[in-house]
Amino acid sequence: MYVVERKVIDVHVIGEKKDAIGWLMISYSMPKEDRRNASKLYNKMTIGELQKLVPEIPWLEYINRIISPFFIVKTDEAVIVNVPEYVKNLGKLLTRTPKRVIANYMMWRVTGASVGYLNEDARDIQLAYSKKLIGKETREPRWKECMGTISRSLAHAVGSMYVRKFFKESAKSDAIIMVDYIRTEFENILKNLEWMDPLTRERALEKARAITPHIAYPPELLMNDKLIELYDGLIITKGNLLENMRNLTIFGTDYSFKRLREKVNKKDWRNHGAAAVVNAYYSPLENSIQFPAGILQGTFFEADRPKYMNFGGIGYVIGHEITHGFDDTGRQFNANGDLKDWWEESTKNKFLERAQCIINQYGNYTVPELNITLNGINTQGENIADNGGIKEAYHAYINYTKIEGVEQKLPSLPYTPRQLFWLSAANVWCSKYRPETLKLRIVTGAHSPAQFRVNGPFSNRPEFAKDWNCPVGSKLNPVKRCSVW
Repeated sequence: MYVVERKVIDVHVIGEKKDAIGWLMISYSMPKEDRRNASKLYNKMTIGELQKLVPEIPWLEYINRIISPFFIVKTDEAVIVNVPEYVKNLGKLLTRTPKRVIANYMMWRVTGASVGYLNEDARDIQLAYSKKLIGKETREPRWKECMGTISRSLAHAVGSMYVRKFFKESAKSDAIIMVDYIRTEFENILKNLEWMDPLTRERALEKARAITPHIAYPPELLMNDKLIELYDGLIITKGNLLENMRNLTIFGTDYSFKRLREKVNKKDWRNHGAAAVVNAYYSPLENSIQFPAGILQGTFFEADRPKYMNFGGIGYVIGHEITHGFDDTGRQFNANGDLKDWWEESTKNKFLERAQCIINQYGNYTVPELNITLNGINTQGENIADNGGIKEAYHAYINYTKIEGVEQKLPSLPYTPRQLFWLSAANVWCSKYRPETLKLRIVTGAHSPAQFRVNGPFSNRPEFAKDWNCPVGSKLNPVKRCSVW
């Protein structure tokens, strides 16, 4: 099964700007707000049906050329067309666009993908674009750029090296314990929700209990034979960066196509082997959470420091990822990762009312230095996850202290352990943006800027106001609060 995805095309062909404007397909694209409904993006049909829908493109020939020599498909092969209207308009556009413009566009896409691996003159042009877009005036040192490229392109190999050389095994076992604490807290929240009917509650608990955690790295990452097998056929030659990147692109594409007829294995180690990454993920199709080794250190986590710091750091992130399974998009998938509606209608409506409160709250936040308000709709998934995550992490920490005992204060600081939890959680998102980057994040990003990822969720928690003695009606202890989970 294939996915025919909508792409927003951005091109500037020198000397043909007027003609190339036709490639700015924004008017054909489904708005981001509508794309939050996963059902709208799941349009299953055969290649034959797609051919009738968009006769301007020879779909069967096109697909078979791409996946050759691994497979040959027929017109009865199923495909998922994310946005049929977009593809229909694309077909019409191709017929009325001069072939010269199409050819120039294709070559521009090749050039645009390669410019970072060319000489200084070419990269200076790229830098000028970056300066305009995100305000970046200087490039990273070449070694740092190369390290980033290698980490992305050879993620499993780099992850294996990182784990062997730097990762502390105690971090993995401690993180597993924290996941158990926080998942248990989320289950407790589900059990006590007044707005959820019994049937939906039981399905929600089933989904929460079915979440598979992938912590630090899979065991296979340290098995040389598995890595050799994974990279079998990849050709890397010394002294030719552009050719090597081309080989990596082809290798990765072929790797995906080769798996077309494989039975889906949601626990395949290869899907969770990028260990040297400072990030975390929730997968709705797997109903899994992933915390690579790279995030189990630094600001987020250290095995030998007070637990209020770890629960405020990585604990906040763990709760965030668990809650993604129950945000406005994650809730559309069931415990098995299938796109199925498991909500009773009355409870669904109550969820949407609570989500609307989050939308309104964040949609009324203004970034003063830009005088721009946030998009509460496009950021609602991350905002719901932030609000649920901090609540789960806080109460998980309280439960931890009931079992293990109250922790000591930090020497020379007047703060209580609970206050230090909040400070640790806020410290995770300490950030400084260039104005251009901040504007781009607000206009296109799914995450709210960092300050709102702290002030928004904290202001919705009465526990925060109590721990810090915030006056009623103050900024972080408002009369009206929003709470989904």
